[in-house]
Amino acid sequence: MAFWDGLWRGRASQFDSGSAATNTIELTRRHNTVSLGKQGANTGSLRVNLSWRMRTSDFGGKPEQSGRLLRHPLQFFKPEMVQGHTQSMVNVDLDLGCLYELQDGTKGVVQPLGNFLGATNKPPYVECSGDDRFGSASGETIFVNLDHRDEIKRLLIFVYIYDQTPAFDRTHAKVTLYPSNGPRIEIELDERAPEARSCAVVSIENVKGDMVVRREVKFVYGFQAELDRLYGWGLQWGRGYKTKA
Repeated sequence: MAFWDGLWRGRASQFDSGSAATNTIELTRRHNTVSLGKQGANTGSLRVNLSWRMRTSDFGGKPEQSGRLLRHPLQFFKPEMVQGHTQSMVNVDLDLGCLYELQDGTKGVVQPLGNFLGATNKPPYVECSGDDRFGSASGETIFVNLDHRDEIKRLLIFVYIYDQTPAFDRTHAKVTLYPSNGPRIEIELDERAPEARSCAVVSIENVKGDMVVRREVKFVYGFQAELDRLYGWGLQWGRGYKTKA
């Protein structure tokens, strides 16, 4: 009876409690919400990381690629991640950003484009580590200071591609949240959206003092302004440019 009781308790739970074996919570369409408060992670620094690599399907099955392997057989033995990284240095530029709204009504964006890098020890209590243009192992990171959670109303973590770079249909991208306590939280961007330019990945909302993380994974065909309209931020947007690397 105890076994079945445990199953029913797990089914009735509102939030995913994660996997003890992997120390990871994977947010999916079916299990899309987790409470940081229930993980004991409502304080401290929340690290949000974006990483990506090329999809393996882009390296096999095409005649021209098969011919290349015949001419250069040693390519076959190159590790998958190295092949993906080589291609990503040429073709992919994914950026991580965050729309924020504070309890006093202040709204804005933290992102590498335009050098809106934010700050962790003063409003908006959200800071971006900078711009990674090559999909390195460290990727791009945003830090959220949850010691000031009472001043934060909601956050929207998003990923966008810069300029005309193809990305979402060719990359395997993942956003990982590292709370101060408990398991990490992973959101895979595993849906094919070849024409999409931006993706709302995950929202973090202050619900009566508890920071609740919700999977979004909504692709849009425009840029930040379209995400803004979708989630009702009401900011003014202009065209931004990057300096040459």
